[in-house]
Amino acid sequence: MNDLFVTGTDTEVGKTILSAMLTAALDAAYWKPLQTGREGGNQPTDRETVMRAAGIDASRAPAESHVFDPPVSPHLAARWAGVTIDLAAIARPETDRRLVIEGAGGALVPINDADSMIDLMRRFGAPVVIAARTTLGTINHTLLTVEAVRRAGLPLAGVVMIGSENRDNRAAIEHYGKVAVVGWIPPLPRIDRTALLDVFENHFDRTDFNV
Repeated sequence: MNDLFVTGTDTEVGKTILSAMLTAALDAAYWKPLQTGREGGNQPTDRETVMRAAGIDASRAPAESHVFDPPVSPHLAARWAGVTIDLAAIARPETDRRLVIEGAGGALVPINDADSMIDLMRRFGAPVVIAARTTLGTINHTLLTVEAVRRAGLPLAGVVMIGSENRDNRAAIEHYGKVAVVGWIPPLPRIDRTALLDVFENHFDRTDFNV
């Protein structure tokens, strides 16, 4: 199905906005297997955010495998809830579209006592898109994430920079990481389907995503 897995160099780096943009631009479906930070329903889930931003309905956004209230790592949220996340029980939902899968936190965030997000990526084997900040610190964080993905033997689709343009950081990531920066999402005054499609058309190349 030519799915994509969106991970990030850190939490709150922009994975959900990137996922919404790819979902809209590639006419894909969206799925976030593990969601934390719902806070008793007081905060929208990433699924709800993507549905609104990408302009899709629930038929293109399968429900999460696990949803937890605390805004903490999946392994800790599950422990507090008295459950264990079973990696083998997380199955790709049925859909006739390519699927944009969004991880939780970064690539090495633990999901139980033995597995991390990188193991969930291995389970699906989809090319990985790394969401990275443009700001100070991004070179180190991004290169570490690139290394983790490659060590796991996963295909790497590329890096997407998110934030105010920083050509020096972009060049450093491409040079030292031997990885392509396949797009840039600048600060947006509004986040909706029209704005996301405009960003994709102006700052991405469709051929990088096999469309």
